[in-house]
Amino acid sequence: MTHDQQFASDNYAGVCPEAWEAMAAANSGSTPAYGEDAWTQRAADAFRKLFDSDCEVFFAFNGTAANSLALAALCQSYHSVICSSQAHVETDECGAPEFFSNGSKLLVAQSADGKLTPEAVRALATSRGDIHFPKPRVVTITQPTETGQVYSIDEIRALSAVCRELGLKLHMDGARFAHACAHLGCTPAEVTWQAGVDVLCFGGTKNGMAVGEAVIFFDRALAEDFDYRCKQAGQLASKMRFLSAPWVGMLESGAWLRNAEHGNACARRLAGAIEGLPGVELMFPVEANAVFLTAPEPVLEGLRRRGWRFYTFIGGGARFMFAWDADPARVDALAADIVACAEDALLAA
Repeated sequence: MTHDQQFASDNYAGVCPEAWEAMAAANSGSTPAYGEDAWTQRAADAFRKLFDSDCEVFFAFNGTAANSLALAALCQSYHSVICSSQAHVETDECGAPEFFSNGSKLLVAQSADGKLTPEAVRALATSRGDIHFPKPRVVTITQPTETGQVYSIDEIRALSAVCRELGLKLHMDGARFAHACAHLGCTPAEVTWQAGVDVLCFGGTKNGMAVGEAVIFFDRALAEDFDYRCKQAGQLASKMRFLSAPWVGMLESGAWLRNAEHGNACARRLAGAIEGLPGVELMFPVEANAVFLTAPEPVLEGLRRRGWRFYTFIGGGARFMFAWDADPARVDALAADIVACAEDALLAA
């Protein structure tokens, strides 16, 4: 733990012990390549046990590939994907969903908080029905959203009901899926296939792994030839055991959930420490491992001068993210500096 730990992104964190030890354990002798190894089988079975589902599981290097290939598997090039205006697939994946699907268009619903609603889905899906418009095929939701809010099970059920009515598939971008489960206190099954989700991208990188996401098809028919997509896109790891073994460590030990619970708790810790501070306001409810706040520019500049790093392009305010290794003492130091900068700004005014 370094003294200058930053909270600009949960990607700043190292690898958690459970993932690291599993990768080290896999680094013994030779074993078949391209996923034909015991570690990859064990990881896939661990997902099936976790979700209580005979799901198909694939391993990708990162979230952009996982999301883009999953959406491409659900779409033809003339189809469209309905998403929130703040969805990662819309704002931060460099056109990858369109690229891998050979042109499936993203239909964007404006959303102040990053959440899609059944009404927004219906409006976009039924706005045009003629052959000149890309045919809606998939709805994708980010869980938690880019603003750190979590869809409830009822909200997902309502979305899936609209999807079934309109003949759409439901994809979940779960880059921080573990944090959503920790917030809801539910099983992974309850918030995915039991609520009507067809495909989930389960994030490992932001949950304590070095690299790796899992693409989980609850409807096995939708996974047809997905292994070929992964290979073509450069996502088939030759030494697959090193991509899959960390998942064994994460899932079998329960670290996937403990890590998320810690990150969420640190976010709540910061939010509680600055609650009611003059001039500083939380932009969104703190439900996962993110804190978004608005503050006068002198406050933000004061934090920068004190050495704090943070992003302001997501949601329009300062964002702080808390990973599995967030040091509570460092969280308290950030809170103290926010208070001090706010007080300085008041005195200067």
